[in-house]
Amino acid sequence: MITLYHGSTLKIEQPLANAGRADLDFGQGFYLTSLRSQAEQWAMRMQLIRAQETAWLNVYEFDKKAVFSDGYYRCLSFDAYDRSWLDFIVASRKGKEPWKGYDVIEGGVANDKVIDTVEDYLNGTITVEQALGQLVYAKPNHQICLLNQELIDHHLYYMDSLPLMTE
Repeated sequence: MITLYHGSTLKIEQPLANAGRADLDFGQGFYLTSLRSQAEQWAMRMQLIRAQETAWLNVYEFDKKAVFSDGYYRCLSFDAYDRSWLDFIVASRKGKEPWKGYDVIEGGVANDKVIDTVEDYLNGTITVEQALGQLVYAKPNHQICLLNQELIDHHLYYMDSLPLMTE
């Protein structure tokens, strides 16, 4: 089991795979991270954007070993900001839905700093080689997207929701 976090303006005891937008990095699913600080920052950002009273850190345990090793679920994992990750993100941003058919996808986040490079590549401003050269310097981060409700119901266990103190 690994601990995963989801930053939000809501307590989420029963996550839904189909509640998010389809044009995100890894498609329409429930996004989590193993990095607590990343989830906290996201929750506080959403609190400001949505003008909500509270930011929440939702905590879960995930049976990653069972999901990735039993062969029942279709899993995709990106270990680096490489060509396959870049192609996948670009296809998602173009609405091609490369995530269709997967149950879980794990890899780096196309965050504010990384997305500039992705968009420059998408717009033809830089080549794939230049994009990959810039991505080498990106600070590592993590996201895991659960796209299958059955997987969420059987392998993601809600632990707690912690209110975050904001300034």
